[in-house]
Amino acid sequence: MRLKGKKVVCLVEADFEDLELWYPVMRLREEGAEVLLAGPERGAVYKGKYGVPATADLSFEELDPDAYDGLLIPGGWAPDKLRRDPKVLRTVRSLHEAGKPIGQICHAGWVLISAQILKGKRVTSTPGIRDDMENAGALWVDEPVVVDGNLVSSRRPPDLPAYAKTFCDLLAER
Repeated sequence: MRLKGKKVVCLVEADFEDLELWYPVMRLREEGAEVLLAGPERGAVYKGKYGVPATADLSFEELDPDAYDGLLIPGGWAPDKLRRDPKVLRTVRSLHEAGKPIGQICHAGWVLISAQILKGKRVTSTPGIRDDMENAGALWVDEPVVVDGNLVSSRRPPDLPAYAKTFCDLLAER
């Protein structure tokens, strides 16, 4: 239970990639972390691309970056919606400025692009948004998991074991 006492928020919106949300959330909980899901509306149920539901424990309006030790952003099509919410972007920037771990996988890089925190950072993502990541000033590499400071990035579901372990390791160090 090396993450006992740690608190992580995971962003949720319709059409998230089911495994990219639930695999890291379960891994963190197995290690003792408290993980809350934040969505546009508290108590609303959001369905993943494959129909797996996720209920928001709190709304984006209720997010207090100081209350969390880390942030997870799953991929799928949800990041294209998440990146449009000013509260989400403020939360991402605040956690980044505080040096707290931020995990992003697959299309979640879109949220970091919109938060304008990728300039000069070494990251990965699904190859489909490589150009977007590079145009935001990131150095994109094709690796299963990449750590640059407080950012942990990964490409797609087959990389989930390495991604979740690396995020847990980084969170445990802080």
